[in-house]
Amino acid sequence: MSAATPLPAYAGYKHFITTSPSAGVAHVEINRPDKLNAFHEGMWRELGAVFNQLSRDSDVRAVVLSGAGDRAFTAGLDVKAAAEEGSILGGKVNLDPARKAARFRRSVDDFQSCISAIEKCEKPVICVMHGICLGLAIDIACCADVRLAARDARFAVKEVDIGMAADIGTLSRLPKIVGSASWVKDVCLTARDFNAAEALAQGFVSRVLDDKKAALAEAFKLAAFMSEKSPVAVQGTKELLNHARDHTVEDSLRYTGVWNAAALQTKDLQDALLSNLQRRKPTFEKL
Repeated sequence: MSAATPLPAYAGYKHFITTSPSAGVAHVEINRPDKLNAFHEGMWRELGAVFNQLSRDSDVRAVVLSGAGDRAFTAGLDVKAAAEEGSILGGKVNLDPARKAARFRRSVDDFQSCISAIEKCEKPVICVMHGICLGLAIDIACCADVRLAARDARFAVKEVDIGMAADIGTLSRLPKIVGSASWVKDVCLTARDFNAAEALAQGFVSRVLDDKKAALAEAFKLAAFMSEKSPVAVQGTKELLNHARDHTVEDSLRYTGVWNAAALQTKDLQDALLSNLQRRKPTFEKL
């Protein structure tokens, strides 16, 4: 994959630009800057499709996700478009409550699944946030493996301000990412803004860079470093960390044993050990 060349497999997407800044690294940009990268249904469905494809693409070993333009990572859900589409906020008013609720549940489940595709992607995903990061931005970021922020990033779990509880993942994932339940309830119950420095202090992001350009450069560097590792080891590490987050220690240990019973049979283990002994940089085959 050559630098800044669109990946042909993903060229058909309307609202996302996927390029390759270096071998093994895919860069996915949310591409609706004139609307602050706000999401409508077509966009979140495309997002799920993009990450499902990236997960299966053996040429890709790490992914960087960012937002196009200077003003926003994403302003969240385009509420006007959602109401017009009738998928999330609209719908047929002549249905009885049970049938309307059933349709609504299906729509929310589809929406959740598309955003969760980031978390389920077999490759590590680094999310770079800048400018406006509201509502759905937090849902998306919580699904990433590593979160970086530009100093101008402004965050908010905005849903209570539009009369609803966040339902696409923030309330499920954010308490497991940061160490303070009090802080999580503070920002979720008030919908107040918090800046990059506060996000770093609470552990929501791991690094704050001076601007978007610097944050992207750091993300590309980190993704390239990850892509040099054994893809068997990287995939297994992501899988086991996510499993450990959601299960008991005993369950996680058992699952790790089952996973590694197969994964440790990889040739990558021998290659890595020999390269260390021979003081050379190892190279690993595609997964």
